[in-house]
Amino acid sequence: MPEPTEQAPPPEADAPTEAEQESEKTELTGLFLEKPENTVAIAGKDVVFVAKVDSSTLVRKPTMKWLKGKWLDLGSKAGKHLQFKETYDRNTKVYTYEMKLVKVVPGDAGGYRCEVTAKEKCDSCTFEISVEAAEQEAQQDILSAFKRADAGEDEGDLDFSALLKATKKKKKPQPQIEESDVWELLKSAHPSEYEKIAFKYGITDLRGMLKRLKKMKTVEPKVSDAFLRRLESAYSVQKGKKIVLSVEVVDPNVEVKWLKNGQEIKPSAKYIMESNGNIRTLTINKCTLADDAAYECVIGNDKCFTEVFVKEPPVTITKLLDDYHVVVGEKVEFEIEVSEEGAHVIWCFEDQELSREDKTGRYRFRKDGKRHSLIIQEAMLEDTGMFYVYTNGGHSKGELIVEEKELEILQSIADLTVKSAEQAMFKCEVSDEKVMGKWFKDGKEVQPSDRIKITHIGRMHRLTIDDVKPEDAGDYTFVPDGYALSLSAKLNFLEITGEPAPTVTWTKGDKVVAETEGRVRVESRTGLSSFVIEGAEREDEGNYSITVTNPAGEDKANLFIKIVDVPDPPEHVKCTGVGEDCATIVWEPPKFDGGAPVKGYLMERKKKGSSRWTKLNFDVFLNSKPFMPIAPTSEPTKLTVEDVTDTTCSLKWLAPEKIGAGGLDGYVIEFCKEGDTEWQVANTDLVERQSYTVRNLPTGEKMNFRVVAVNIAGRSPPAVLSQPVTVREIMEHPKIRLPRHLRTKYIRRVGETINLVIPFQGKPRPVAHWLKDGEPVDPKKVGIRNSNVDSVLFIRSAERDHSGKYTLVLKIENMEDQATLDIRIIDKPGPPLAVKVTDVWGFNAALEWKPPKDDGNCEISGYTIQKADMKTKEWFTVYEHNRRTNCTVSDLVMGNEYMFRVFSENLCGLSEDPSLSKNTATISKTGLECKRAPFKEKDVNAAPKFTTPLVDRSVVAGYSTAISCSVRGFPKPKIIWMKNRMIIGEDPKYLMMNHQGVLTLNIRKPSTFDGGKYGCMAVNDLGQDEVECTLVVRVMAAEKKD
Repeated sequence: MPEPTEQAPPPEADAPTEAEQESEKTELTGLFLEKPENTVAIAGKDVVFVAKVDSSTLVRKPTMKWLKGKWLDLGSKAGKHLQFKETYDRNTKVYTYEMKLVKVVPGDAGGYRCEVTAKEKCDSCTFEISVEAAEQEAQQDILSAFKRADAGEDEGDLDFSALLKATKKKKKPQPQIEESDVWELLKSAHPSEYEKIAFKYGITDLRGMLKRLKKMKTVEPKVSDAFLRRLESAYSVQKGKKIVLSVEVVDPNVEVKWLKNGQEIKPSAKYIMESNGNIRTLTINKCTLADDAAYECVIGNDKCFTEVFVKEPPVTITKLLDDYHVVVGEKVEFEIEVSEEGAHVIWCFEDQELSREDKTGRYRFRKDGKRHSLIIQEAMLEDTGMFYVYTNGGHSKGELIVEEKELEILQSIADLTVKSAEQAMFKCEVSDEKVMGKWFKDGKEVQPSDRIKITHIGRMHRLTIDDVKPEDAGDYTFVPDGYALSLSAKLNFLEITGEPAPTVTWTKGDKVVAETEGRVRVESRTGLSSFVIEGAEREDEGNYSITVTNPAGEDKANLFIKIVDVPDPPEHVKCTGVGEDCATIVWEPPKFDGGAPVKGYLMERKKKGSSRWTKLNFDVFLNSKPFMPIAPTSEPTKLTVEDVTDTTCSLKWLAPEKIGAGGLDGYVIEFCKEGDTEWQVANTDLVERQSYTVRNLPTGEKMNFRVVAVNIAGRSPPAVLSQPVTVREIMEHPKIRLPRHLRTKYIRRVGETINLVIPFQGKPRPVAHWLKDGEPVDPKKVGIRNSNVDSVLFIRSAERDHSGKYTLVLKIENMEDQATLDIRIIDKPGPPLAVKVTDVWGFNAALEWKPPKDDGNCEISGYTIQKADMKTKEWFTVYEHNRRTNCTVSDLVMGNEYMFRVFSENLCGLSEDPSLSKNTATISKTGLECKRAPFKEKDVNAAPKFTTPLVDRSVVAGYSTAISCSVRGFPKPKIIWMKNRMIIGEDPKYLMMNHQGVLTLNIRKPSTFDGGKYGCMAVNDLGQDEVECTLVVRVMAAEKKD
């Protein structure tokens, strides 16, 4: 903060006494350790004010306000000109507040106040800011003394003749004036005379002279000739309220002008100007942010200024943000409620503001009244962090934790020991019921058969082997599709021999277990005895024994069953201390540890009123774990197998959840054979990426793998694969995953780019090649790129000859898969053919034409017809999307001659060129007299004539049917139905109907007997007509019974 400049009192004023000086000093009382001081600032310079507050006796964080005048809050004016800063020292518990004025202007002068509040305590102090104009260095120009004063236009030329003459004359003695008289002379002189007086009396330091003179001169307040009372330096008003600006003038009849930012204000409903005697007022109604400006009141050449500050009411957040803990791909919606509708809020992620113009489009913003939402449609790992929302009256924050979606193994497969001809069933349960999978035996995929069945019901996967044989023994593995994990178990073939059959006895301690039903039971079959415990409980733990006896001897085996369960919750959880950003929690161990030592504790927290719990630690917390400022990282996470071949194994993992201050230098990958304890290092140098391929592994061996993170503090705990990996490449059938949109016709326009990506799978790497209409594709016309997982078909600019059926063939040795794509390249159609006017009557004209020769490789969707009269030859559209090849054009003008043209249309649009009609349509003028032709009654008598004959039918016995025809004739003919030339009478099996000449014979549930020739005869006085058809009734063959 700049030091206050001491102002020298005028010479005639008496110096203040020491007591007065002491009373002027600000005493440090209350909460302030340091207060801002009065300052004289130079215009255009920066100035900083500092206040320090002791918070050692405060319960809560203090709140600081900077005010100008009595109540103008400067917090809402923060920006480039006015900046605020707050720091906190944890050691001394002192808050430091700074207010910085950037490039001070004269309007910043005035009285200021800073106010600090903390619950029931409050303290404030005041200080003044005076603004002085920037100092202009007086450039002493000695040559100006030598300008000619009477030279007219040549006044700027120098005249040294006076100096030459002065050498011949004696210098006149200059009157000696005391130093105090020189300063009195300067004080009373005009500023334009300062240089002359300084030159005359030998003062060379003009800059110092001006500084001293400025301190000596008293600034007399300017007395206005027009205003008795001016505007205040600043006004403040709430948004939506009204404010009154008032001045008092000397002349009650004088006219005043009000200006806003230099522009004159015109009277309106918003701006009301009033004159009452010597008082002039400007009332601004319903203030908005646009009214935040500088105002002037002008009377002639005299002005007074003020500044109006419009304050928005603070928008508070009534519902705070919640924390979210989701997996990758889930939808996240942060929501808050604010106190005012239409409020402006700002969303930030960490320290970056989120904008609606974000090109990625990952964030969506929604505003519904007082509710504001930030929506992340599909969360990603990089979204993990803190989200903030700000209003002008508060802010809130919520934490988002995103984890990778895992496939949980709810039930793993277990080893089985079975006897000959028995059934073996491997089963496992995963968390996602949509996940498919494959079963392998000794690295080869298991194919279902009559004896081997593979089922998938919900989340349960089963492999059932009936009539077990010795060759079924081996290692069985289940591999879920799309996940780098596998479940393995062994099938052991057991055959028990011995004569006679032994007697089996099960005991727990000294108690014999003989029950054959219930939760704990013994199941016996020939050569096999099983001890079953369903739904194990804690009291089932203990020593068990099995004794097998027969006349030849006795055998006994002992086993211990340990029941393990989840522990009880910790007891007596208490919060013993709360800091500014931390809390101390203590608890006691659970009563029951689940039968195994407690590994540690997981802690969670949630905001009051929220239902979401957020993890505080991802590693179990142990009381005995020591703290190290620089410690090894936690173990790498999500270690999985990505691929396996005959000699390699590809691993991938994620970074440790806790890295710490020691950072992360890289990873070490180690492996060993199953059963060995000596781990071998796979990489000589640290691996920085999170994947690695271990090479030169023995084929067929089961290997264990682990990954260790390394930093300056040492090695982390290892991340170990849960199961050993068999080093053997798994044969996988080739499978083409054809995208859904390519399973129908793929239509593109001429000139467009075609880029089709067809994913596939299979091991080892499949060989892919493309065919077009059964022939290999031409690489000059179509680009093909194949990779390990997909094939790309690329056409830079599509042409009509690219249309056809493309087939992707995928091969692995003797296995093959195919997928066919129907690609059609379309273009605009050609013009219609043979457009002509076929008839003209009244104000109408009939047109006909033929479809175009070239339909653009696409169905014609319609035609556009236009007309033009031969006088103007301006074309007007009559019909659009007309689907027929003819139309009637109406509302033509009498006396005009018209020509017509027709465009074809398909998916690409209208044809480039139309087809003009070969002839024209002339609408002739008619006389005013209407001469009707003499009426002649038409003779409508006619002999019967069938307009629609009967049609041969073949029907199924037992299903009702009908035969129909149509006839015309006058007088109305008599209808006779016949079967095999025999007239059908009033048989209820037949129903005869006649509706306006449409004749129908309904036959109810015909049988084979009803088949034959049916005829219909129409007879009147003028003649007769007859039609016939054949009806065949067939019997459906009966289904074969098992």
